[in-house]
Amino acid sequence: MALDGISGRLERICRAMEGASLPFALVGGQAVALWVASRDPAAVRTTKDVDILLRREDLPRARAAALSAGMDYFEVLGVGMFLDREDPNPRHAVRLVWAGERVRPECELPSPTVAEREELSPGLPVVSLAGLVRMKLLANRDQDRVHLPDMVDMALIGREMLDGLTPELARRLDVLLSEAGR
Repeated sequence: MALDGISGRLERICRAMEGASLPFALVGGQAVALWVASRDPAAVRTTKDVDILLRREDLPRARAAALSAGMDYFEVLGVGMFLDREDPNPRHAVRLVWAGERVRPECELPSPTVAEREELSPGLPVVSLAGLVRMKLLANRDQDRVHLPDMVDMALIGREMLDGLTPELARRLDVLLSEAGR
């Protein structure tokens, strides 16, 4: 039942953003799931998060679109999110990541732009593979260090990606690729 709630939220926010002609992309665990599913749907890990990449200047229009989908905008500790009116629990939020901006001040690179996206599944624009890998390497949390090997195992990520990264991010990816024997 929890997965139905996540899928429903994901579909509602995507339909609302598309209905408002807003450029956006799925990021985070949902983006990983879509990329992994493009190679092997059985290898997808479930994830409870819905994160979207959005331009900050589109927030007023995005708020109106989310409102039409039964979601209100809140900001908690500097993180923008849409919460269901029926279930205003931040654990069930659609979190916003600002396109072209640093997620945290200490991040060495900004998030991808909304132009860096692909549609792997109809109606579900997802951040480019290179953009997603950069985001996961930058975040470098436990969950990110799980998502990256999943994509390595599906041959989505290889050594050819090292050249486009900063030295520190290339080092992190090199370690993951070496651990996977690639």
